[in-house]
Amino acid sequence: MLKRILFLIVGILAIGTVGFGVFAWRPSLAKVPQPTAASFSPALVRKGEVLASAGYCASCHTVRGGQPYAGGYAMATQFGTIYSTNITPDRKTGIGGWSEAAFERAMRQGVRRDGAHLFPAFPYDHFSKLTDSDVSALYAFMMTRAPVVADERNPTIPWPLNIRALQAGWKLLFFRPGRFAPDATQSVKWNRGAYLAEGVSHCGACHTPRGSLGAEKRDQAYAGAAIDGWIAPSLGKTNSAPVPWSHDELVAYLSTGVSQYHGTAAGPMGAVSRSLSKLPPADVAAIATYFASRNGSAGQEAKATAALRKAAASEGIGLGLQYDPAARLYAGACASCHYNGKALNPLRPDLALNSAVSMDDPTNLIQVILHGVSAADGAPGVVMPGFSGFSDADIARLAAWLRKTRTDKPAWADLQNKVAAIREPGRAQGKGE
Repeated sequence: MLKRILFLIVGILAIGTVGFGVFAWRPSLAKVPQPTAASFSPALVRKGEVLASAGYCASCHTVRGGQPYAGGYAMATQFGTIYSTNITPDRKTGIGGWSEAAFERAMRQGVRRDGAHLFPAFPYDHFSKLTDSDVSALYAFMMTRAPVVADERNPTIPWPLNIRALQAGWKLLFFRPGRFAPDATQSVKWNRGAYLAEGVSHCGACHTPRGSLGAEKRDQAYAGAAIDGWIAPSLGKTNSAPVPWSHDELVAYLSTGVSQYHGTAAGPMGAVSRSLSKLPPADVAAIATYFASRNGSAGQEAKATAALRKAAASEGIGLGLQYDPAARLYAGACASCHYNGKALNPLRPDLALNSAVSMDDPTNLIQVILHGVSAADGAPGVVMPGFSGFSDADIARLAAWLRKTRTDKPAWADLQNKVAAIREPGRAQGKGE
């Protein structure tokens, strides 16, 4: 009897494994001769260039100091590190032998030319929404780039999670392919913004929290999430910015990286604003329309006025001769740039209005104090020196003082250990590691 049960179990497992293999299998698509640049119209290539910029293709597929689109960019996940691939038209190590059908399958289904499933670090769940014409334009642009020889780097994801066929199961659970469907109750402008934000610009990939298996939580869309050592804030009504993100503020920030009331883009967002600046102004305004409708900023003028009044009243705190150690740090390191007087200077943001000080998590403020804002990572023309020479205790003291004097929010807990972890990930305060 026991043998029969064991044989039955083995048989079920064998049938299940074969069945899943059949379900997960995707055919390899044959290589094609590399299309010539002349086979694509200049207008189509230009359109693809704008879309590639709006989709941050270069940001994710280029190592700092490396060749554009040659891949190798490291993306840390809870499962291990995944490296972006070479999407230049090199025939051996890139996508030079890919047909447009193979390119379209990767964009919309997350399947490589050879039939292997892509990890969802590549946001095909967003790109699935793109129109045929936009996919064709992206293909034209990529196929007219300079080919670069760059071998793929293997991810550090452990076995069995690194088995690409298992991604078919992930897709079954979480992936809902399909083109973007306009909302008939909304305006053409709103729908254009939704198409860009949910599709090519995949804003939710950073601003939506993910579950234990790495999928975006659809019921918490744009609620904010940790990304690349920073916190991508909520883009909805739970955003903690003292001054609500109005349509005009969003337009300014998305197109220039600078907002009068919210400061300047830094960290991963710096690349976003630089990329979106290449979109037509009408498209940037459409994205702003979409998010302004989600965050409820319309009709909150009174809240903005109150926040500005409160910021003006607190701006002078910490100036002049100080005896409080934290106030002395602020006076010596921060006040010369962040005191504006009667007129706000968006390039030197008022810290009482800055989202980094008002967020529930101190990560972004600590990142900026520690590392500053470089010319490469910030908005164009904006730099800020870092203060990594300060001790963990001093940075924690300064952050706590700003939180106390510039907001009415509760104090952040365990700040010194938080600073230590951000300064050197994995290092525990006081353990000498």
